[in-house]
Order: sequence, then C-alpha cells, then structure tokens
Amino acid sequence: MRAYKFRLYPSKQQEVEMLKHLWLAKSLWNELLGHSKKFYDDFGFFPSKDALQLMVKDYGLYSQAQQEVAHRVYNSVVRIFRLRKKGLKCGFPRFKSLDRMKSLYYPQFGFRLESELEVTPFGRISIRKHREIEGRIKTLVLKRESSGKWFAIFTVEENYRNSRKNVGGVVGVDLGLKAFAVLSNGVEVSNPRHLKKREEELALVQRRLSRRKKGSKNRRKAKLRVARVHEKVSNARSDFLHKLSKQLVCVYSVVALEKLSSKRMSEQNFGKQINDAGWNAFANMLCYKAEEAGSKVVFVNPENTTKTCSNCNSIQSMPLQERTYKCRACGLTINRDVNAARNILAKAASQLVCSEFEQNTVRIKATAGTAESNASREETTVSSMKEDATRFIGW
Repeated sequence: MRAYKFRLYPSKQQEVEMLKHLWLAKSLWNELLGHSKKFYDDFGFFPSKDALQLMVKDYGLYSQAQQEVAHRVYNSVVRIFRLRKKGLKCGFPRFKSLDRMKSLYYPQFGFRLESELEVTPFGRISIRKHREIEGRIKTLVLKRESSGKWFAIFTVEENYRNSRKNVGGVVGVDLGLKAFAVLSNGVEVSNPRHLKKREEELALVQRRLSRRKKGSKNRRKAKLRVARVHEKVSNARSDFLHKLSKQLVCVYSVVALEKLSSKRMSEQNFGKQINDAGWNAFANMLCYKAEEAGSKVVFVNPENTTKTCSNCNSIQSMPLQERTYKCRACGLTINRDVNAARNILAKAASQLVCSEFEQNTVRIKATAGTAESNASREETTVSSMKEDATRFIGW
C-alpha cells in the first residue's frame, strides 16, 4: 500500500460546497459522540457500529463519507478502552470545531481520477498530478490544511516489486541537536533548525493575531497567515528529511539508529528543539525507503551508547557539556557523537549476527532429516554462518 498526495485547485463555488460538507461532518461527529456518551451514562456501554451507522442516513453528506464519520467515532471510543487496558494514559475523544474537522473520506466509491478528479457531489476538480499512479486506487481523502490549501490523498495497492540488493557499506547514525546526525565514519550533518529561522516572522504574525477581535474577518486572515508560516516550516523540514533519508539508504546497505522515545524526551528537556528536528519522521522515512532501496534499518537500545568507549568498551560518565570523549582506560580521544555512532553500529552488528545465526540454525535443522547429501549441506550452511559473522564483526 502506498499513499499519493496531490494538490487540488477547487473553484470558489466548489470550495464553498466542500467547506459546507466539512461543517456537516463536524456536526455529525459531535452528534454521534454526544449520543455515545449519553448512551453510556444510561446503559453502561457504548452503542455498536451498526447502531451509529443507522443514525447517519440522509444527513446531507455523501453516503460513504457519512458512514465513515460513524466508523471514526466508534473506533476512537473503542481505542480509548484498549489503551487504558494496556495501562496507557489517554483522554476521551473531544467535540470538534470546524478547524479540527479537516478531511472527507471516500473508502470505496464516489470518485474517479483522469486528467481531473471527479468527486461526488462536487463534480470535476482541478488537480496537479505531478506523477503517475502505479497500482489500483483504493481510497480517497479530501483534506483541507490549516493554510486553506486542499489536497487529494489516494491510497494505492501496488504489485510487489522485488527490491534491488544494496551492496553499499554500513553506517551508524547518532541523532542529536547540536548536529542533526553524526555518522560512524565521521561525517556530520548540520541541524538546519527550520523553526528558529522563522521565529521572528512567526512572532510578528502571532502578535498581530493576538490583537485582532475574536470572530472578526481580520482575525481569520491573521490566523491564516500564522498557519502559512507554520506550513513553510513544515515543508522545509520534510524536504530536508526526505533528501537525507534517501541519500543514506542509497549509499549504505545497513543504517543503524537508536530507538529513541522522542515524545518522552521532549517532555523532559529541549522539547522545542527535539520536535523541530523531527527524529521520528526521519526514522519512518528511512524504514520505508530502505525497503525499496534494498537496505536494512536496524534500531538498537540507546543505553550507554554515549558513555561507552568504542575502542575498549569501558564505561564512564559523559556530561552533556563535554563534546570530546576521552577514555580513561585506553586513552582514546574522539568526538562524543562519533563515538556514540560507532557504538550504535557495533550493537547493530551484534543484532544482525544473532539473527543470521538463528536463521541459519533453523535451516540446518530443516535439512538434517533429508536423505541426500546431509553432511555437505550442513557444512555449507555452517561455513556461510562463519563468513557472515566475520563480515559483521569486521565492521
């Protein structure tokens, strides 16, 4: 499954109609959520999905779009209890304003894509189809961003394509704030700090927004200007992360990263800078791009990657202000981020060796009961195991 996102250019009349449908979807969400809460207060359980679907008939939306709102209300309520059973803290779904209802979902029918996008009941909408879609289109989402721009997002089912085999080197990546990423080979990728570059502009438009009278047209215009500045920051960040992740998976056959909990870290310290860096988005991009590039992405436990010496494996404290790692045991002097990246790579190598060993052991057991040339097969498998282990440890 793959998502394709294209910019839409609806006419003024179409945009008015699309906004009306968003308003109807928002009202339907609030009505169904209110009914669900009252139903629970009266009977001690929530209404079923079928019961919610019966309530949405003839609401004014396209039939599948209004049924999908019922599904979303039901799933959001059920999800809360599933998360709470797991011991996770989460709030109950909220009633929505028009600003929080941003999309109309078409799960099966009601649209057709040619040179233009034809959607029921809006008619033909101009679309900037900047690339061809390969595969069968399954769903459509019409999304309105806070900046006022409309997009069409298609979910496409593609035929499986065998990825090419990447024969590049291996690399460990230490993500940070001073530098966005430091590689185990010493290459440093500077942190572009996209939000900081537009802080003054953002502060200016936010001050103008705070002075506008609530509910006025001028306030809506000022709010739109703030949203457009945030959109520029988001687009610049995405562009940087896409290019860097593409470069890494094309050059290297194995990319090793720490498995970081960005949300928890941002709640403790440096939240603004961590969110601006976009570590989670970068990791996600690496994963799905590596699949096509024939590469592997390995996540390792971040424990002591900064404190451990990459040469002798001794551990010592490393305050944040110290930027050079000086090992008291072997005398190694190295940049702390490069040292961490090498430790990340070493952990990834050990994980890969273990996984390869397990896979090859399974193959040995599978061939042990066959009648023909058992011994030769075992010898071949074991020798390949040794070669793989030597190759990994040599990293």
